[in-house]
Amino acid sequence: MSEHILIIEDDPRLCDMLSEYLAKSGYTVTTHMRGKPALAWLADNRADAVILDLMLPDMDGLEICRQLRASSTVPVLMLTARGDAIDRIIGLELGADDYLPKPFEPRELLARLRAVLRRGGEPQRVSKEVLRYGRLEIEPIAYAARLDGKQCELTACQFDLLLLLARNAGRVMSREALMDATSGSQSEVFDRSIDVHMSRLRAAIEDDPKHPRRIITVRGAGYVFAKDQD
Repeated sequence: MSEHILIIEDDPRLCDMLSEYLAKSGYTVTTHMRGKPALAWLADNRADAVILDLMLPDMDGLEICRQLRASSTVPVLMLTARGDAIDRIIGLELGADDYLPKPFEPRELLARLRAVLRRGGEPQRVSKEVLRYGRLEIEPIAYAARLDGKQCELTACQFDLLLLLARNAGRVMSREALMDATSGSQSEVFDRSIDVHMSRLRAAIEDDPKHPRRIITVRGAGYVFAKDQD
């Protein structure tokens, strides 16, 4: 029986091209152009691998990856046109097996797909990495942050900001870099400024948001996440 590949891609031309190319390569292919129907399909059907576009009209691809990893070890190959390293880093931390930036050669996609399928036949372990900064804990795969063991209420955009800052602790991050990194949160980041998101993030993780000790403003430059915290 041929291996079954699920493609989640909202570009109809690319979706059709990939479907035809993979079918000719011997795979059974199912396609969905929206995230929610794809997840519903996976609840009742088995896929041997998922090819996932990160920019979908109804869901962020990173959220789809997170939900997949919460209940499955199916190999995931991400497609991204954003060109931002943070998207790839977060996707891989959430459990994606590989990524491929657009545009790409179909032969390269096929080679990467075969590689993740080979790895998919091996026992897989979902990373349980927890980042600890004093009393603050960040669990990337669960999209969770805890202060003194208590869950911090964060939106996906705010968590992406926190993870990016924490991964670059001690390094000043400009507002432009932060905006680029959270572009995957779609309308959320465009409706409000980075400064407003940062204010709400501080309210969730700081003991005194008016006198922050974890996320420090560097006037005229951006923000820095403190390496040493209590």
